[in-house]
Parts: sequence; structure tokens; C-alpha cells
Amino acid sequence: MNDALKATLAPTLKSWIESANDPRSDFPIQNLPFGVFSDAVNERPRAGVAIGDWIVDLAALKDARLIDAHGTFSEPRLNAFIALGRESWRAVRVALSALLARDTPTLRDDAALRRRALVPRETATMHLPVEIPGYADFYSSKEHATNVGSMFRDPKNALLPNWSEMPIAYNGRASSVVVSGTPVRRPNGQLKLPDEPRPIFGACRKLDIELETGFIVGQGNALGEPIPCEEAEAHIFGMVLLNDWSARDIQQWEYVPLGPFNSKTFATTISPWIVTLDALEPFRTATPAQEPEPLAYLRHAGDHAFDIELSVDLRPEGAATATTISRTNFKLMYWSMAQQLAHHTVSGCNTRVGDLLGSGTISGPTPDSCGSLLEATWNGQRPVRLEEGGERAFLQDGDEITLRGWCQGEGYRVGFGECVGRILPARSLT
Repeated sequence: MNDALKATLAPTLKSWIESANDPRSDFPIQNLPFGVFSDAVNERPRAGVAIGDWIVDLAALKDARLIDAHGTFSEPRLNAFIALGRESWRAVRVALSALLARDTPTLRDDAALRRRALVPRETATMHLPVEIPGYADFYSSKEHATNVGSMFRDPKNALLPNWSEMPIAYNGRASSVVVSGTPVRRPNGQLKLPDEPRPIFGACRKLDIELETGFIVGQGNALGEPIPCEEAEAHIFGMVLLNDWSARDIQQWEYVPLGPFNSKTFATTISPWIVTLDALEPFRTATPAQEPEPLAYLRHAGDHAFDIELSVDLRPEGAATATTISRTNFKLMYWSMAQQLAHHTVSGCNTRVGDLLGSGTISGPTPDSCGSLLEATWNGQRPVRLEEGGERAFLQDGDEITLRGWCQGEGYRVGFGECVGRILPARSLT
């Protein structure tokens, strides 16, 4: 990381956009996450960067010749920009940081340009930031895997032998990945009731969340050419929050022998802002100890976890108050993002710009740090109590789930914003 890039991470750096200097803001000048937005003045989706309460219109800055990215910012997805490579991502970050710094007058003192280039976040509509060619979801939290294994198998053998040897994953459905704020309809499917000889068809009765993060592939690999673990982070553009909604009762019946299918394909929600790995660099930390030592292709030196605080809020329909049902941290993940990407490609599988890889449910060691209701309620046996009364074993129609994530710095935080979804009733197929 060169000196110019390091300067964008200085805790003392301030912006002339005052809301960005609020220590509670997710989007200080040290963050500068990328997304795609539109607004009432210009309904064309285009690239933007969040700072404080505002969005910087990158297409407007490109037109004013203040940043250079080969004309990619007017497109409705970020893929073309991401495909330019890490040096281009970093060049735009450095240019934006300089433009938005408190003592830089170029944009600050040009009222006409500010009107074109700054859009209030509250008036903007956010869109899916990337075209997602492929989606895979991992199972990399040891606490989560242990909880699930204990629940459905012998607690003494909660982890299967392969879990500690490689990052376990399944290939999901990219077409049903949606941006935060998109309603999620309760799925229908086959349900096997314990007292019935055959399955019935109906609406999911055990609809659940999965608190996850995801990363966006920024540089793919050719078919047959694996990505080495030590080089994997250079292939990652950034991270999002991710809720891999799960129909537990459909999943329980269908997952043998090939794993989840309809229980996962109906929706996966991601946050609209992609936080780059460069913005997360000050929050890098060590991964948990891995025993046994991974095979050679999964080894990497240094610190490859990130200290990201995570939370889940549940607000029932009509309720004024949400209940925080989970608090945990990304740094607990047993397998790193680099290891996940290296394992995904070691067979020769090619990845493409915009591919989404989910972390898997992120749980901690305490009951209030479970990343799913399946764990928090022990498959419905111990419902969680809500702030305004009532309880939940699994999600009900009208429930709204909000994921949040942030890294706490000295006087500032680098946040992901919100990842929100509200449950709609299942469609009637009769």
C-alpha cells in the first residue's frame, strides 16, 4: 500500500461534508464505499460513493474531469469499473479522498458542481450494485457449525471430519440475490411432518435469517487456473452484508443427499454499499487458530480476519421498536475469505467479476451471538422475547429484519449501512 493510499485511512482525516465527521456515521471519509443509485432528478442508475448523509455522483465527477475511470460510472452496475483492476479502484479512492478532504476547495467551493455531484442519501433509490454471474455460500463459522451439528447430530461429534480440513460451501442461485429493501416472499415447498408418512405441500413454517457477510470478486481467474491463497485478497473488490434467508423445514426434507435447493433459492439480500478491502485495512486482525494446520494450498501468512461488529434487529409489523436478537463479530470466522476463494478455485473453477461469495452464518460463543433463529431458539424450543411483547421461534409475515455492520476506529467508524428485508405472505397456489 503506497503513501497516498495510506493517507486516505488516517484517523485524523476530516471532510468538508460535516455529516461525514460525525463519529456515529457509517460513511466517514475513511470509508468511501461504492454503490449504484438513482434519484428523482436523474432516474438513470449510476455509480456513487457514500459519504456522511450524501452520495457523490461519480458520473458527474467524471464529466467534470475530476476523476478518471474510462467512462464506466454511467452504467447501471459496477462490473465494468471493477474489471479495470485494483490500481484503478485505488486511484479513484485517492482522488475522491483528496476532493472531499476538508481543505480542498475544488468541489467544496464550486456551488454549481456540488449541486450536480452531491445527492442526499435519503432521497436516493439504491440498486443492486453489481451484476452477479455466480453465487456460492460457505459454512465457515465454527460456532454456527457446532451449534447445528449438536442440534441435529451427536454434540460430541458436532463437526464432521471434513469441516476442519476445508471451507465447506454450496453453489447458490445468483438470480435471486436482491438489494436491501426488497420484500421477501415466504416460499412454498415440500414439508415432511414428523407424524405423516409422506410430505405435504405448503408455505414454509420455519422461515429464518442467516447473518452473513459476502465478498465481491474483483478479478477473476481463467478456467483451470486456481487462485493461490496468498494472492486471493488481491482478487477481492470489497464486502457487503448478506442475509441468506432460509426455509428450515423445506431444507430439512430436501437437503439429503445433495444439500439445500429450494430452501435457499427464493431470496438472498445484500446491502447496497460495497466496502473495499482498502477501507477495512486498519481493522485487520488474526484469524482463530486452525487445528489441524490446513493443507498447503490453504495456508497464508499474516492476519486475514477483520474486526467487524455485526447485529440483527427484528421489528414485527406495526411495532415501533425493533429487538436486537444477535450481536457478533466477523473476526470469529474460522476460514478466511482468502481461504474460501482459494478453495473455490483449486479445482480449476473459474470466477468472474461480480461473483458473490457468502461467508456462511456468523455466530459467536454466547446465546445472544447466534446468527440464525435456528440456533437462538434451538429449532424453536426456546423462542426469543421481543421488546414490545410477544416472542419469535421463526419469522412471521410482516416481520422486518435489519442487519448492520461496522468497524470501530479512533473517533470514526467504517460501516456497511443496513441490509433490510420484510417478509410477505406466501403466494396461494390453490
